[in-house]
Amino acid sequence: MLDIQTKIKDKLETRRTPWGFIMLIILTFSVTSILGLIWNQEPPTFNVLDTTSQVLEKNQIDKVTGSSTVAVILEISETLLGKNGGYLSNDIMPPGAWMDNIPNWEFGALVQLRDITRTMRNNFSRSQSQSIEDPALVAAENQFYFDNKSWMLPATESEYRKGIQQMTSFLVRLSNKAETDAQFYARADNLGTWLSEVETRLGSLSQRLSASVGKRQFNTSLAGDSAAQQSTDTSTEMQLKTPWLELDDIFYEARGTTWALIHLLKAIEIDFKDVLEKKNATISLKHIIRELETTQEPFWSPIVLNGTGFGLVANHSLVMGSHISRANTAIIELRRLLEDG
Repeated sequence: MLDIQTKIKDKLETRRTPWGFIMLIILTFSVTSILGLIWNQEPPTFNVLDTTSQVLEKNQIDKVTGSSTVAVILEISETLLGKNGGYLSNDIMPPGAWMDNIPNWEFGALVQLRDITRTMRNNFSRSQSQSIEDPALVAAENQFYFDNKSWMLPATESEYRKGIQQMTSFLVRLSNKAETDAQFYARADNLGTWLSEVETRLGSLSQRLSASVGKRQFNTSLAGDSAAQQSTDTSTEMQLKTPWLELDDIFYEARGTTWALIHLLKAIEIDFKDVLEKKNATISLKHIIRELETTQEPFWSPIVLNGTGFGLVANHSLVMGSHISRANTAIIELRRLLEDG
Protein backbone atom coordinates (compact mmCIF):
# COMPACT_ATOMS: atom_id res chain seq x y z
CA MET A 1 0.00 0.00 0.00
CA LEU A 2 2.84 2.36 0.92
CA ASP A 3 4.58 1.67 -2.39
CA ILE A 4 1.42 2.53 -4.34
CA GLN A 5 1.03 5.87 -2.48
CA THR A 6 4.67 6.70 -3.10
CA LYS A 7 4.31 6.01 -6.84
CA ILE A 8 1.17 8.15 -7.05
CA LYS A 9 2.93 11.01 -5.23
CA ASP A 10 5.92 10.78 -7.57
CA LYS A 11 3.65 10.90 -10.64
CA LEU A 12 1.83 13.99 -9.30
CA GLU A 13 5.12 15.79 -8.61
CA THR A 14 6.33 14.86 -12.10
CA ARG A 15 3.19 16.31 -13.63
CA ARG A 16 3.44 19.53 -11.58
CA THR A 17 7.06 20.22 -12.50
CA PRO A 18 6.42 21.25 -16.15
CA TRP A 19 3.64 23.60 -15.07
CA GLY A 20 5.95 25.30 -12.59
CA PHE A 21 8.58 25.69 -15.27
CA ILE A 22 6.04 27.14 -17.69
CA MET A 23 4.80 29.60 -15.06
CA LEU A 24 8.41 30.67 -14.42
CA ILE A 25 8.90 31.33 -18.14
CA ILE A 26 5.65 33.32 -18.32
CA LEU A 27 6.62 35.37 -15.26
CA THR A 28 10.11 36.06 -16.62
CA PHE A 29 8.73 37.08 -20.01
CA SER A 30 6.14 39.37 -18.39
CA VAL A 31 8.69 41.13 -16.19
CA THR A 32 11.09 41.48 -19.13
CA SER A 33 8.31 42.90 -21.33
CA ILE A 34 7.29 45.44 -18.69
CA LEU A 35 10.91 46.53 -18.27
CA GLY A 36 11.21 46.80 -22.04
CA LEU A 37 8.19 49.10 -22.21
CA ILE A 38 9.61 51.31 -19.45
CA TRP A 39 13.08 51.42 -20.97
CA ASN A 40 11.65 52.19 -24.41
CA GLN A 41 10.54 55.67 -23.30
CA GLU A 42 12.57 58.51 -24.84
CA PRO A 43 13.99 61.03 -22.34
CA PRO A 44 12.07 64.33 -22.24
CA THR A 45 13.67 67.63 -23.17
CA PHE A 46 15.21 69.65 -20.33
CA ASN A 47 15.44 73.35 -19.53
CA VAL A 48 18.86 74.63 -20.61
CA LEU A 49 18.91 77.59 -18.20
CA ASP A 50 17.99 75.43 -15.21
CA THR A 51 20.49 72.76 -16.21
CA THR A 52 23.28 75.32 -16.53
CA SER A 53 22.50 76.70 -13.07
CA GLN A 54 22.45 73.21 -11.55
CA VAL A 55 25.77 72.20 -13.13
CA LEU A 56 27.44 75.43 -12.03
CA GLU A 57 26.05 75.11 -8.52
CA LYS A 58 27.12 71.48 -8.28
CA ASN A 59 30.71 72.39 -9.17
CA GLN A 60 30.58 75.67 -7.19
CA ILE A 61 31.69 77.82 -10.11
CA ASP A 62 30.52 81.03 -11.74
CA LYS A 63 28.87 81.41 -15.13
CA VAL A 64 31.06 82.60 -18.00
CA THR A 65 30.87 82.58 -21.78
CA GLY A 66 30.61 78.95 -22.83
CA SER A 67 29.14 77.65 -19.59
CA SER A 68 25.77 76.78 -21.12
CA THR A 69 27.26 74.86 -24.04
CA VAL A 70 29.52 72.78 -21.79
CA ALA A 71 26.69 72.23 -19.27
CA VAL A 72 24.43 70.93 -22.04
CA ILE A 73 27.18 68.61 -23.27
CA LEU A 74 27.44 67.21 -19.76
CA GLU A 75 23.67 66.82 -19.41
CA ILE A 76 23.35 65.04 -22.76
CA SER A 77 26.14 62.68 -21.69
CA GLU A 78 24.52 62.01 -18.32
CA THR A 79 21.15 61.40 -19.97
CA LEU A 80 22.64 58.81 -22.31
CA LEU A 81 24.04 56.89 -19.34
CA GLY A 82 21.39 57.55 -16.71
CA LYS A 83 17.99 57.39 -18.42
CA ASN A 84 15.52 54.53 -17.91
CA GLY A 85 17.46 51.30 -18.29
CA GLY A 86 20.76 53.14 -18.51
CA TYR A 87 22.86 52.90 -21.67
CA LEU A 88 21.32 50.16 -23.87
CA SER A 89 23.40 50.08 -27.06
CA ASN A 90 25.87 47.56 -25.60
CA ASP A 91 23.40 45.35 -23.68
CA ILE A 92 23.75 41.60 -24.21
CA MET A 93 20.89 40.54 -21.91
CA PRO A 94 17.14 41.01 -22.32
CA PRO A 95 15.29 43.27 -22.60
CA GLY A 96 18.04 45.62 -23.77
CA ALA A 97 19.43 43.06 -26.22
CA TRP A 98 15.98 42.78 -27.86
CA MET A 99 15.50 46.52 -28.25
CA ASP A 100 16.61 48.65 -31.18
CA ASN A 101 14.57 51.88 -31.01
CA ILE A 102 16.29 53.45 -28.00
CA PRO A 103 19.78 52.21 -29.00
CA ASN A 104 19.30 54.01 -32.33
CA TRP A 105 18.03 57.07 -30.44
CA GLU A 106 21.21 56.89 -28.34
CA PHE A 107 23.37 56.76 -31.45
CA GLY A 108 21.69 59.84 -32.93
CA ALA A 109 22.32 61.83 -29.75
CA LEU A 110 25.85 60.43 -29.50
CA VAL A 111 26.75 61.64 -33.00
CA GLN A 112 25.80 65.20 -32.01
CA LEU A 113 27.73 64.84 -28.75
CA ARG A 114 30.81 63.76 -30.68
CA ASP A 115 30.46 66.58 -33.22
CA ILE A 116 30.12 69.33 -30.62
CA THR A 117 33.02 67.90 -28.58
CA ARG A 118 35.25 67.89 -31.67
CA THR A 119 34.23 71.47 -32.43
CA MET A 120 34.96 72.43 -28.83
CA ARG A 121 38.44 70.97 -29.19
CA ASN A 122 39.25 72.38 -32.64
CA ASN A 123 37.39 75.71 -32.71
CA PHE A 124 35.49 77.00 -29.69
CA SER A 125 38.47 76.64 -27.32
CA ARG A 126 41.15 77.94 -29.70
CA SER A 127 41.84 81.52 -30.73
CA GLN A 128 43.45 80.55 -34.04
CA SER A 129 44.63 77.52 -36.01
CA GLN A 130 48.15 77.71 -34.55
CA SER A 131 47.02 77.78 -30.91
CA ILE A 132 47.45 74.82 -28.56
CA GLU A 133 44.59 72.36 -28.02
CA ASP A 134 43.13 72.06 -24.56
CA PRO A 135 44.29 68.68 -23.12
CA ALA A 136 41.00 68.04 -21.31
CA LEU A 137 39.01 68.48 -24.52
CA VAL A 138 41.44 66.24 -26.42
CA ALA A 139 40.88 63.51 -23.83
CA ALA A 140 37.10 64.07 -23.77
CA GLU A 141 36.82 63.77 -27.55
CA ASN A 142 38.82 60.55 -27.55
CA GLN A 143 36.62 59.05 -24.82
CA PHE A 144 33.34 59.92 -26.57
CA TYR A 145 34.62 58.36 -29.78
CA PHE A 146 35.09 55.02 -28.02
CA ASP A 147 33.14 52.06 -29.47
CA ASN A 148 29.49 52.64 -28.57
CA LYS A 149 28.72 48.89 -28.37
CA SER A 150 31.52 47.59 -26.15
CA TRP A 151 30.05 45.80 -23.12
CA MET A 152 33.24 44.94 -21.23
CA LEU A 153 37.03 45.30 -21.10
CA PRO A 154 36.33 48.19 -21.07
CA ALA A 155 32.61 48.93 -21.05
CA THR A 156 31.36 51.85 -23.10
CA GLU A 157 29.83 53.46 -20.00
CA SER A 158 33.16 53.61 -18.16
CA GLU A 159 34.87 55.29 -21.11
CA TYR A 160 32.11 57.86 -21.52
CA ARG A 161 32.29 58.59 -17.78
CA LYS A 162 35.94 59.48 -18.26
CA GLY A 163 34.89 61.85 -21.03
CA ILE A 164 32.38 63.49 -18.68
CA GLN A 165 35.10 63.93 -16.07
CA GLN A 166 37.40 65.60 -18.58
CA MET A 167 34.63 67.91 -19.80
CA THR A 168 33.79 68.82 -16.19
CA SER A 169 37.45 69.59 -15.59
CA PHE A 170 37.43 71.93 -18.57
CA LEU A 171 34.30 73.69 -17.30
CA VAL A 172 35.87 74.26 -13.87
CA ARG A 173 39.02 75.74 -15.41
CA LEU A 174 36.90 77.78 -17.84
CA SER A 175 35.26 79.66 -14.98
CA ASN A 176 38.50 80.14 -13.04
CA LYS A 177 39.80 83.66 -13.73
CA ALA A 178 43.22 82.63 -12.46
CA GLU A 179 43.54 79.97 -15.21
CA THR A 180 43.38 81.69 -18.57
CA ASP A 181 44.49 78.66 -20.60
CA ALA A 182 40.92 77.35 -20.77
CA GLN A 183 38.82 79.58 -23.03
CA PHE A 184 35.60 79.59 -25.05
CA TYR A 185 35.70 81.93 -28.03
CA ALA A 186 32.17 82.95 -29.08
CA ARG A 187 32.96 84.10 -32.62
CA ALA A 188 30.84 84.02 -35.75
CA ASP A 189 33.37 81.90 -37.66
CA ASN A 190 33.50 79.31 -34.87
CA LEU A 191 29.72 79.06 -34.79
CA GLY A 192 29.62 78.77 -38.58
CA THR A 193 32.04 75.83 -38.45
CA TRP A 194 29.82 73.87 -36.08
CA LEU A 195 26.66 74.73 -38.02
CA SER A 196 28.36 73.36 -41.14
CA GLU A 197 28.74 70.02 -39.31
CA VAL A 198 25.09 70.13 -38.27
CA GLU A 199 24.03 70.94 -41.81
CA THR A 200 25.86 67.89 -43.15
CA ARG A 201 24.32 65.56 -40.56
CA LEU A 202 20.78 66.81 -41.08
CA GLY A 203 21.13 66.69 -44.86
CA SER A 204 22.11 63.03 -44.71
CA LEU A 205 19.29 62.19 -42.28
CA SER A 206 16.76 63.98 -44.47
CA GLN A 207 17.81 61.93 -47.50
CA ARG A 208 17.70 58.64 -45.59
CA LEU A 209 14.26 59.42 -44.20
CA SER A 210 12.82 60.43 -47.57
CA ALA A 211 14.10 57.18 -49.09
CA SER A 212 11.49 55.30 -47.05
CA VAL A 213 9.11 55.27 -50.04
CA GLY A 214 11.81 54.74 -52.65
CA LYS A 215 12.68 57.26 -55.31
CA ARG A 216 14.75 57.71 -58.43
CA GLN A 217 17.09 60.67 -58.52
CA PHE A 218 19.81 62.01 -60.76
CA ASN A 219 23.41 61.79 -59.64
CA THR A 220 24.50 65.38 -58.96
CA SER A 221 27.80 64.53 -57.28
CA LEU A 222 29.90 66.41 -59.84
CA ALA A 223 27.42 69.16 -60.71
CA GLY A 224 28.71 72.72 -60.82
CA ASP A 225 32.34 71.96 -61.65
CA SER A 226 33.32 70.89 -65.15
CA ALA A 227 36.76 69.75 -63.98
CA ALA A 228 35.47 67.67 -61.04
CA GLN A 229 36.30 63.96 -60.95
CA GLN A 230 35.44 60.96 -58.79
CA SER A 231 37.20 57.67 -58.11
CA THR A 232 34.85 55.33 -60.02
CA ASP A 233 32.02 55.86 -62.50
CA THR A 234 28.44 55.76 -61.25
CA SER A 235 25.13 55.73 -63.11
CA THR A 236 23.42 59.00 -63.93
CA GLU A 237 20.26 57.84 -62.14
CA MET A 238 20.03 56.09 -58.78
CA GLN A 239 17.24 54.19 -57.05
CA LEU A 240 17.13 54.94 -53.32
CA LYS A 241 15.02 52.74 -51.05
CA THR A 242 15.38 52.16 -47.31
CA PRO A 243 15.02 48.47 -46.39
CA TRP A 244 11.81 47.83 -44.44
CA LEU A 245 13.63 46.58 -41.34
CA GLU A 246 15.72 49.78 -41.15
CA LEU A 247 12.83 52.27 -41.24
CA ASP A 248 12.41 52.48 -37.46
CA ASP A 249 16.21 52.54 -36.95
CA ILE A 250 16.61 55.70 -39.03
CA PHE A 251 13.48 57.26 -37.56
CA TYR A 252 14.68 56.89 -33.97
CA GLU A 253 18.20 57.95 -34.87
CA ALA A 254 16.64 61.15 -36.21
CA ARG A 255 14.66 61.59 -32.98
CA GLY A 256 17.86 61.28 -30.93
CA THR A 257 19.77 63.64 -33.20
CA THR A 258 17.13 66.36 -33.07
CA TRP A 259 16.67 65.94 -29.31
CA ALA A 260 20.35 66.67 -28.72
CA LEU A 261 20.40 69.49 -31.28
CA ILE A 262 17.50 71.35 -29.65
CA HIS A 263 19.45 71.68 -26.41
CA LEU A 264 22.75 72.51 -28.06
CA LEU A 265 21.15 75.27 -30.15
CA LYS A 266 19.48 76.74 -27.06
CA ALA A 267 22.87 76.78 -25.34
CA ILE A 268 24.42 78.42 -28.40
CA GLU A 269 21.70 81.07 -28.26
CA ILE A 270 22.91 81.97 -24.76
CA ASP A 271 26.67 81.80 -25.28
CA PHE A 272 26.66 83.48 -28.70
CA LYS A 273 24.03 86.05 -27.76
CA ASP A 274 26.08 89.11 -28.71
CA VAL A 275 27.25 87.60 -32.00
CA LEU A 276 23.72 86.63 -33.01
CA GLU A 277 22.34 90.05 -32.13
CA LYS A 278 25.08 91.82 -34.06
CA LYS A 279 24.34 89.69 -37.14
CA ASN A 280 20.59 90.10 -36.57
CA ALA A 281 20.37 86.29 -36.54
CA THR A 282 18.66 85.53 -33.22
CA ILE A 283 15.23 85.07 -34.82
CA SER A 284 16.73 82.73 -37.41
CA LEU A 285 18.16 80.54 -34.66
CA LYS A 286 14.86 80.54 -32.78
CA HIS A 287 13.13 79.43 -35.98
CA ILE A 288 15.49 76.46 -36.30
CA ILE A 289 14.84 75.45 -32.71
CA ARG A 290 11.08 75.74 -33.18
CA GLU A 291 11.23 73.55 -36.29
CA LEU A 292 13.27 70.90 -34.50
CA GLU A 293 10.97 70.91 -31.47
CA THR A 294 8.15 69.57 -33.64
CA THR A 295 10.20 66.39 -34.17
CA GLN A 296 9.83 65.62 -30.46
CA GLU A 297 6.03 65.45 -30.45
CA PRO A 298 4.73 62.32 -28.65
CA PHE A 299 4.85 59.29 -30.93
CA TRP A 300 1.65 57.33 -30.35
CA SER A 301 1.90 54.69 -33.07
CA PRO A 302 3.19 51.27 -31.92
CA ILE A 303 5.21 51.01 -35.14
CA VAL A 304 6.80 53.39 -37.64
CA LEU A 305 4.30 53.48 -40.51
CA ASN A 306 5.56 53.61 -44.06
CA GLY A 307 2.64 54.63 -46.27
CA THR A 308 3.12 56.24 -49.65
CA GLY A 309 3.40 60.00 -49.83
CA PHE A 310 -0.27 60.56 -50.78
CA GLY A 311 -1.71 57.25 -49.56
CA LEU A 312 -4.25 56.36 -46.88
CA VAL A 313 -1.61 55.35 -44.32
CA ALA A 314 0.78 57.83 -42.72
CA ASN A 315 4.49 57.84 -43.46
CA HIS A 316 6.25 58.87 -40.26
CA SER A 317 9.67 58.97 -41.92
CA LEU A 318 8.50 61.53 -44.48
CA VAL A 319 6.99 63.72 -41.74
CA MET A 320 10.22 63.60 -39.75
CA GLY A 321 12.25 64.24 -42.89
CA SER A 322 10.12 67.27 -43.74
CA HIS A 323 10.79 68.95 -40.39
CA ILE A 324 14.50 68.16 -40.56
CA SER A 325 14.77 69.42 -44.12
CA ARG A 326 13.16 72.76 -43.21
CA ALA A 327 15.44 73.11 -40.19
CA ASN A 328 18.44 72.33 -42.38
CA THR A 329 17.43 75.01 -44.91
CA ALA A 330 17.17 77.51 -42.05
CA ILE A 331 20.64 76.52 -40.84
CA ILE A 332 22.05 77.22 -44.31
CA GLU A 333 20.46 80.69 -44.20
CA LEU A 334 21.82 81.26 -40.69
CA ARG A 335 25.34 80.41 -41.84
CA ARG A 336 25.02 82.96 -44.65
CA LEU A 337 23.92 85.58 -42.14
CA LEU A 338 26.93 84.86 -39.95
CA GLU A 339 29.28 85.10 -42.91
CA ASP A 340 27.78 88.16 -44.62
CA GLY A 341 25.51 89.85 -42.10
